[in-house]
Amino acid sequence: MTIREIAAERWLTVPNLLSVIRLAGVPLFLWLLLGPRADGWALIVLVISGITDYLDGKFARWLDQYSRLGEALDPLADRMYTLAALVAFVVRDIVPWWVVALIVGRDVVVSAALPLLRRKGYLAFPVLYLGKAATLCLLYAFPLLLLAQMDWPGAEATRPFALAFTVWGIALHLYSGALYVVQLVRTPPRTAPAPA
Repeated sequence: MTIREIAAERWLTVPNLLSVIRLAGVPLFLWLLLGPRADGWALIVLVISGITDYLDGKFARWLDQYSRLGEALDPLADRMYTLAALVAFVVRDIVPWWVVALIVGRDVVVSAALPLLRRKGYLAFPVLYLGKAATLCLLYAFPLLLLAQMDWPGAEATRPFALAFTVWGIALHLYSGALYVVQLVRTPPRTAPAPA
């Protein structure tokens, strides 16, 4: 997908607007967590993000407003919320630094593999539903981690669920990253290399 292809498409659509609203919420979410430490408001921003994430896909199908821009914005918003939450959680000692190192390290390895995949004639790795499941687990873990930190009667009961979603999210994230690397190694070149 190139910028020219995106520019040629209709980009002013309901799903794209929802994705832009999600992205605009990332700095607000981060500020709420690190500035006033307004965890309740940060949780509301996160829930709104989840609702708009669900609705942008539904509207794209219902209104037949699928676009490559939307296809790019949706995972970008997921990644930005994940990164913002992880940074804030490490700064506030909600999760240890090595959790972030594992998640970011996996993404760095997969990103570094992309040029090698392109050299073989492919633009990107095929989407793995395991990777989507990992993202979903982490996006469930974040509000639960916030709820477990807040001063309310259910905080202690929420903590095991928060930890379970975090562990499963990290495990699936690492496993899907390993599968991408295996795909890279096993995928034959699309075209024969030019003779030397």
